[in-house]
Amino acid sequence: MINYLVTGGAGFIGSSLCDELLKSEGNHIIAIDNFCDFYDVRIKENNIKELIKNPNFKLYRNDIRDKKAITKIFAENNIDIVIHLAAMAGVRSSIENPILYQDVNCMGTQNILEAMKEFNINNLVMASSSSVYGNCRKTPFKEDMIVDYPISPYAATKKANEIMTHVYHKLYNMNVIMLRLFTVYGPRQRPDLAINKFTKLMLADEEIPMYGKGTTSRDYTYISDIVDGIIKASNYCIKNNNIYEILNLGNSFPVTLRKMIDIIRTSFKCKT
Repeated sequence: MINYLVTGGAGFIGSSLCDELLKSEGNHIIAIDNFCDFYDVRIKENNIKELIKNPNFKLYRNDIRDKKAITKIFAENNIDIVIHLAAMAGVRSSIENPILYQDVNCMGTQNILEAMKEFNINNLVMASSSSVYGNCRKTPFKEDMIVDYPISPYAATKKANEIMTHVYHKLYNMNVIMLRLFTVYGPRQRPDLAINKFTKLMLADEEIPMYGKGTTSRDYTYISDIVDGIIKASNYCIKNNNIYEILNLGNSFPVTLRKMIDIIRTSFKCKT
C-alpha cells in the first residue's frame, strides 16, 4: 500500500494521475487543490466528480500558500511520497502577474518542503517545465544544459524550484525527481491552452487567430504518457535512496503551429 499526496489533484494532470493511481489496489490518495479561478472552477469539479466517490481518495480544498493548513494535512495523514503538481501555470499570465507566480510557485513549494522535512517524508516527485530552456537554440533539449537565463517569471519560478529542492535533498536526504514537462494535451486539458481553444473555435466554425505564418513549433505530450512517466518516476523514487534527478518528460518531435491546426481540422472534419 502506498499513500500518495498529490498537490493540484483536481487539475488536468493531477486528476488524471489520481484516476490512474487508484486503479492499483491498495493505493491511497491525499489530494490538495485550492480550486482557484484561473479558469472555470466547474472544470475541476467535473474532473474529480468520480474520484470523490472512491473511499481511497481524500480531498483537501486548501492553498499550498497556507502553511498552517499544509502542516495540518501532513499531520493528519501517513504520507509515503509527495507528487507536487500545484502551481500557477502559463508564461503569458506570469508576465502579467509575476508576484502571484512567485508567491504560489516558490513560497507554496517552500511550505511543502518544510512540511516534508518536519514529518520526515523523503520522497518527492515534482513538475518542472520545459520553459526553463528559454530561448536555447540547441536541440534536442538535454537536462545538463545551462538554464540560468529564463525569459518569463513562470520559467524563473520553475528553475528556482529545481534549485530549492536540491537544497533539501542535500540537507535532509530527500529523494527528488524533477520532471520537466513539455506541452501536455488530451482530455481535461486546461481551456487556456492552444489545442483546447483552437478545437472549440473550429467546432463553432469561427476563425482561428494565428500570428505569423504558423511555422513556430513545439513539442506536445499526450496526458497518458505524462501520467505513466510520473508513476514510473514515483516508483523509482520510492525504491532508491539519496537521489536527485532532473528528467525531461516528453519527446523531441516538434510540431509546427500550422500542422497542429491541420491535424485538429482533419480529426474533427472541420472546414474552418
